Amino acid sequence: MVLPTFKEWMEKTFGASLDHKTTSRATLNVNDVPPSIVKEEFLQDLRATKISYSQDAEDRVFRAHGHCLHEIFILREGMFKRVPDIVVWPVCHEDVVKIVELACKHNLCIIPFGGGTSVSSALECPEEEKRTIVSLDTSQMNRILWIDEKNLTACVEAGIVGQDLENQLAESGFCTGHEPDSMEFSSLGGWVATRASGMKKTIYGNIEDMVIHIKMVTPRGIVEKNCQVPRMSTGPDIHHFIMGSEGTLGVVTEVTIKIRPVPEYQKYGSVVFPNFEQGVACLREVAKQRCAPASIRLVDNAQFQFGHALKPQVASIFTSFLDGLKKFYITKFKGFDPNILCVATLLFEGDREKVLQHEKQVYDIATKFGGLAAGEDNGQRGYMLTFVIAYLRDLGLDYYVIGESFETSVPWDRVLDLCRNVKERIVRECKEKGVQFAPLSTCRVTQTYDAGACVYFYFAFNYRGISDPIHVYEQIERAAREEILANGGSLSHHHGVGKLRKRWMKESISDVGLGMLRSVKEYVDPNNIFGNKNLL
Repeated sequence: MVLPTFKEWMEKTFGASLDHKTTSRATLNVNDVPPSIVKEEFLQDLRATKISYSQDAEDRVFRAHGHCLHEIFILREGMFKRVPDIVVWPVCHEDVVKIVELACKHNLCIIPFGGGTSVSSALECPEEEKRTIVSLDTSQMNRILWIDEKNLTACVEAGIVGQDLENQLAESGFCTGHEPDSMEFSSLGGWVATRASGMKKTIYGNIEDMVIHIKMVTPRGIVEKNCQVPRMSTGPDIHHFIMGSEGTLGVVTEVTIKIRPVPEYQKYGSVVFPNFEQGVACLREVAKQRCAPASIRLVDNAQFQFGHALKPQVASIFTSFLDGLKKFYITKFKGFDPNILCVATLLFEGDREKVLQHEKQVYDIATKFGGLAAGEDNGQRGYMLTFVIAYLRDLGLDYYVIGESFETSVPWDRVLDLCRNVKERIVRECKEKGVQFAPLSTCRVTQTYDAGACVYFYFAFNYRGISDPIHVYEQIERAAREEILANGGSLSHHHGVGKLRKRWMKESISDVGLGMLRSVKEYVDPNNIFGNKNLL
C-alpha cells in the first residue's frame, strides 16, 4: 500500500525527517533481565499441579508491561527494573484456584495478565516488591463453554481475545458487538477488570451492560452470584466490586455475557461539518433524540488531516477525479474551510429496512447543523483508522516522534470548553518544556450518552534535542489530565486507573469512597497476594 501524502504530513506536522532516524534494540539481551527468584518449595508444589510455567527471560519480559508510551520506550532502549519471576498458564477455572492457593501458602504476589494491552501501567511490576512475582497468563483459558440460544447468553472463559470471541460466536450466528480499539489483542477478563467500552456501545452497551454473571477467584475464595438473571436487588451489586478492580482482588475466570444475532445488514457513512462546534451540536441532538447509530464519532480538523494523510493511493484516474470533484464541491461550492471542517464517521447495523430509515433520520439531523453526507468509503476508512493508530505510534518512535492517547467523559455542556482548553494546554506545556516543534494536539468525540460524551485526545511531538523525552511527555500528560479534571471531565472513561492515574483517585471518588475500596481490598486480600498496586 502506498500512502502518497503521509511523508509530507509527517514533515509538515512534526518537522520530522526520514533522514533523522532513531535506533532501537533489535533483540532482547537476556543478561539485562532481572534474574528469576523462585523458591524450590513453590516450584515443587507447582509441578505437582501439572500447570505449565516458564522462567524464561523473554516470557517474563513480555508480561512485564502493557502499551503505555514509557513502557514501549523502555523496551526499545533499556530494561524494566522489575519483571515477573515466573509465568504460569492455567487452562481452566480449577487451575486458577490451585495457583491462588499456592500463592497464599507461599506468600507470593500474583499479577493477572490477559491481552497485555493496558495503557495505565497496570501490568508494571512494583519495583519494591520483594516477594516472588507470578504472572498469571489467562491466554489458554479461551473457550466458549456454552451458548444459550433461548436466553441469548454465552458463558466464556476470561482469557479469550475479543477478535476470537467474535469469530467463534459468528460461527453460531451470534456476536457480542463489543469492539474496543484493542479487540485484536485485549481479553474478556481484561474488559471486565477495567470496565471497558466499545466503539458500538450505543447498541450493545458497555461491558457493565453486557455482563450477566462473573466468576472470580480471590484469596478468600470464589466470588459469584447464585443465579444467572438479568437483574437482582440484593444490596450493592458485587459485580461492581469486580468490574474495574484491575487485578487487585483476584482473577476473573468465567463470564456470562449477553449475545445478539449477527446483524443482517451493516452500512458505513460519514458527514462533513463546517466546524467542530456544529459537529458536536449535531451529536448532542442525535443523543437527545436517542437515535444514535451503532457508532458515531466526530474527529476535529487536525485528526481529519491526519486521516487524510493515511489515505492510500487511488488505483484509477476516474476515482482520483471523483475525489477532486467532491473536495471542490465541499470547499469551493459549499464554502467549507479545509483547515476548520470536521468529520463524523457512522456505522449502522441491524435489519436492512430499519437501517435505511435510521440512516435517513441521522442525516436529516446532520443537515440541520450544516452537515454534508461524505460517503460510505470515508466512513469505513475513519472507523478502521482507530485500529491503525497504535501501530503508527511505534513507527513514529523510529523518527523521533512520541505520541500517546488518553480519554475522559464529560457533560455535554462542557465538551467544547474541555476539548479547546486541553488542546491549548498541551501546546502551551510543550512550548514551556522546550519542545522545539509544534505538537500534534487533537481530539475526537467517540461515544455519546444522554448526559454527556466520551472524548479521546491524541498528542504527539518531535523530541529531537530533548535529553529525557519520556519525562517531558509525562509532565505534559499530567498537565493535560489536570486540565481535564478542572474542566469537569472524569479521570477515565474506559482505560482505567492502574498506577498511572491513581494519584487523582481521592479527588475523583472522595476520601470516603477510596476508603470503601480499601476496605474491600483488605477483606478480600488481607495479605496483598494481588499486589500490583493499581487503583489504591
